[in-house]
Amino acid sequence: MSSWKKMNKEELEKQYSPSCWSHRMDRSEVIESHIKEMTKGTIKGRNEAHTNLDEAYGQEDYEKLDIYLPPNSSTAPTLLIYFHGGYWQMLSKDMSGFMVPPLIEAGVTVVVVDYVLAPKGNMDTIVSQVRRSVAYIVQQYSAVSGVYICGHSAGAHLGAMVLCTDWSEYNVIPKIKGALLVSGIYDLRPIVHTSVNDLLQMTESDAMRNSPLELVNNMKGLDRNSEIVVAVAQYDSTEFRKQSQEYYQAIKVAGFNASFQDVTNRDHFDVIEKLVEENYILTQVLLKMVTRK
Repeated sequence: MSSWKKMNKEELEKQYSPSCWSHRMDRSEVIESHIKEMTKGTIKGRNEAHTNLDEAYGQEDYEKLDIYLPPNSSTAPTLLIYFHGGYWQMLSKDMSGFMVPPLIEAGVTVVVVDYVLAPKGNMDTIVSQVRRSVAYIVQQYSAVSGVYICGHSAGAHLGAMVLCTDWSEYNVIPKIKGALLVSGIYDLRPIVHTSVNDLLQMTESDAMRNSPLELVNNMKGLDRNSEIVVAVAQYDSTEFRKQSQEYYQAIKVAGFNASFQDVTNRDHFDVIEKLVEENYILTQVLLKMVTRK
């Protein structure tokens, strides 16, 4: 299992600072570039899709989502629901529609979800919001052919938390057929001991309660045939790579249809940015998943 408990504070901080590990540019540059690339891709998505922006799935300000519809929308569409990263404290849906162009070309409806950011919201609130967003969108699209989840970094954590939801609380059972979880965090305990937690203010018990790695046995409502792809970048940190490998092994052992994608020559940021490109390996993985019969 993870060796984070043996690390000093400086090493632990570095391991959970993805911008330290890019092979392309320095820390500040890679984050600036990431925001620029995602925003550019989102503008492209909004220009190519029919959109319904800022739809409310709850009463709070942050409880909004964007819907991207293909030009020729099906009566029983495939839905892809995306959760953005940003360590639960930055970024938004307004720069997270970059994967839209190749998906709407394939007839997929894309939903990009916002959630409250720390310190305004804590981890329990954030997880509850994304679960409610899925329940809401499934109720709006009752005649879907399938629901797919995608998330990056903190968004992959949230996607994994969706997979272990007790849907009886929400009076709906989403037909989740697959998930692509990219460079995610599946054990939140190390985060408690880093500066990431300054705004989140998680306790150890908060972290345990919201760690997908601890909740694999709670994925009972998920069809065993649902396809779960766990992806990680070559230039993610050792800890991020280890977390992805451990989560993949755990869901595989639990009997789920899981596969692992180790994406070469990519870092924590361009591993997800490239979803704007149809020929990119993870775009192809996603397209194959959502068009699988």
